[in-house]
Amino acid sequence: MNNQIDSIIFDLDGTLWDAAETVARAWKAARDQVDFEIQEITPEKIRSIAGTQHNLIFPMLFPHLSPEQQHQLMEISGKEEMAHIKKYGGKLYDGLEATLQYLQPRYRLFIVSNCQDGYIEAFLEHHQLRAYFQDHECSGRTGDPKDVNLKAIVERNKLESPVYVGDTQGDFDASAKADVPFIYASYGYREVEQYEHKLEQIADLTRLF
Repeated sequence: MNNQIDSIIFDLDGTLWDAAETVARAWKAARDQVDFEIQEITPEKIRSIAGTQHNLIFPMLFPHLSPEQQHQLMEISGKEEMAHIKKYGGKLYDGLEATLQYLQPRYRLFIVSNCQDGYIEAFLEHHQLRAYFQDHECSGRTGDPKDVNLKAIVERNKLESPVYVGDTQGDFDASAKADVPFIYASYGYREVEQYEHKLEQIADLTRLF
């Protein structure tokens, strides 16, 4: 397989890092700034909704809120999340940077996530990983679902044989729609039944490729 592919596209949450603890603290800060009641958002809840397109999270978690309240919460929580990620970062999966150091001279590396705009940049800047990735895209910037953003990365970077590494069924579905082979990060957040290859840890990529 290593002789066939020219690039690796990564999901972010549950694939490159786990930022659920940091994001949960950001939600607590946002909760203190609104004048309506919302439930506590725990790290476990963050992991359970990871991979959901950012703007779709609020009707899903807070159906009792009006659209105006959902929008207000999205604005406040988004600002708090960015501030917390920039300050505290998240937990990189073991062996991540060594794996990127191995892969980067051999393959072109990218990120596609359903996060809010600026989240990928905050991840790259806080953990000083920007030099490893050539491009990235997210639903928060484009408003498009993951499969469309995958296709955009492939087309604008003229990729011929990419693969996508992710940890959720949504990642697999997006890969299938974009016609990009899927590699399952089984150490991440959720179970996936179909995949081209399965990783027990991020460092397995150095043996696969």
